[in-house]
Parts: sequence; structure tokens; C-alpha cells
Amino acid sequence: MIKVPHHLAIIMDGNRRWARQRGLPSVSGHREGSETLKNIARHASERDVRWLTAFAFSFENWSRPKPEIDGLFSLLRGFLENDIGELNEQNVKLRVIGNRQRFGSRLVDLIDWAERSTSGNTGLNLTLALDYGGRQEITSAMRQLAIEVETGILAVDDIKEDVIKSRMTSAALPEIDLLIRTGGEQRISNFMLWDISYAEFYFSPVLWPDFTKEDLVRALNEFTNRDRRFGGDTVSQINERVTSIADKRRSS
Repeated sequence: MIKVPHHLAIIMDGNRRWARQRGLPSVSGHREGSETLKNIARHASERDVRWLTAFAFSFENWSRPKPEIDGLFSLLRGFLENDIGELNEQNVKLRVIGNRQRFGSRLVDLIDWAERSTSGNTGLNLTLALDYGGRQEITSAMRQLAIEVETGILAVDDIKEDVIKSRMTSAALPEIDLLIRTGGEQRISNFMLWDISYAEFYFSPVLWPDFTKEDLVRALNEFTNRDRRFGGDTVSQINERVTSIADKRRSS
């Protein structure tokens, strides 16, 4: 049986460089990148990936030029207004994680509507991380737990890993199996710090707008060929020991 990541996450890096190489404004790279995400989501679903999380806008991205930020959110609004019907046709369930407090009320309403509109779908779980930061997510969860302890809702001894996870904006998401970063950089950029504890990493030199089905298949094949240890022995090592024990028993 081919091993497929249950939860695939992608840091979609390279949109701006793609645009600069072509003498285009940054928003053109983001627009092309949004089309790439739609294509990759479809191909991932065809490969039986159940969860796909895309890093669309980070907490740190607010420092970018205002015209670029405005263009990004214009693309997001266009996606939410025009593409939800297509997601429903493809049986895709949409979620958005991150801090929505800095979004305008119109965008928040659109996000809420899109999530409700696709909530009954049972195919691919597509999550967009918007105004998201891994440290910020963990800090917010700790702050919430501190309030609950202070007010007597929760005892200190009740705080376990699953309780912490339940206070995160990504509470509904399973742990990440494979993290892909495009664009040639080899860092995680404050993304999903809690959920990448045992993730496999795959770094692609391809700029995100140029990332194709073939690039995705290459990453998935690499994942298939890796032995995941989870702090212990690999599956193949365990199988080797079982075979060795069985051989010794047969020869005795």
C-alpha cells in the first residue's frame, strides 16, 4: 500500500520573486499562486490526501507594503465570493485559522459564510492560515488557559497536551505528516509549530506559482520512501526484528 500523508501542509513561498523575474507587480505573483493552490488542492485530493493546510498570510506579513497587502486581501475576497461553489462541487471543506481581529467585518463575514457553506462536505479538508503565527497561536492558547485556571474553570493538573491543543485556532486539525516549502528556502517561518513535531520536511527549489502536479508527486514519493521514527525505531527496523525472531524460531 502506498503511504500518503494524512495531513499535508505547504509554505507557499516564491510568489513575489516569480513576479519580479517577469517585471510584474507582486500581486500578479500572488494571483498566479492562488491558481496554483487550487490546482494542487485538486491533485492532492486525487492522491487521497485528506487534509491540506496552506500558509497564505503570516502574522509577520503585515509589515509588507500596503498596496501588496490590499492586493492579497482583494484576491482572498474574490476567492471567497466566486470559488465556494467550485469547492462544493469538489466536496471540499474550507477552514480558516489565525487571528481575524485585524480583518474588516466584511472579510470576517465572508470567511464565516464560506466555512458554513462548505461545512457539510466530506472530501478534502482545505485550511487557509491567515494572519497566522505559530508562536502567537501557542501564546494565545496559554493566555486562555491561564484565565481558565485563574477563574477556577480549570485546574493546573488538568492541563495536558490535548487540552492545550483544544485552545488553539488549529484545534480541529490533525498533526502534520508532511510539510512542503517551495521557493528554495529551508526554514519553517513560525508555521504550525505545535503540529510539525513529527512532520517530514520537503524543500523544493521551485517557486510556488511554478509548482506543478509533477512537483507534488515528487514530494509525495519522497514521503513514501521515508521511514518515520516518531522517536523510536522505523517500521522497517521493527519488521526486520520480527523476521529475525521468526527465522530463529523456525531454525531451533
